[in-house]
Amino acid sequence: MPKMKSNSGAKKRFKVTGSGKIKRKKAFKRHILTKKSSKTKRKLGESTIVTDADTPKVKELIPYKF
Repeated sequence: MPKMKSNSGAKKRFKVTGSGKIKRKKAFKRHILTKKSSKTKRKLGESTIVTDADTPKVKELIPYKF
């Protein structure tokens, strides 16, 4: 059976935690930052976990990280 290709963009964007959850960065931190409060920008800098609904889709994109 041929080897499945991982999605190159997904490989760079997602990491797997020790417990098997998928970690991602938050959006909206690239530009137009002057109108955002310091608290908002600080919170956007943190990583978060991919939701349960999206986890199967991401696992399909990066099959060899599990």
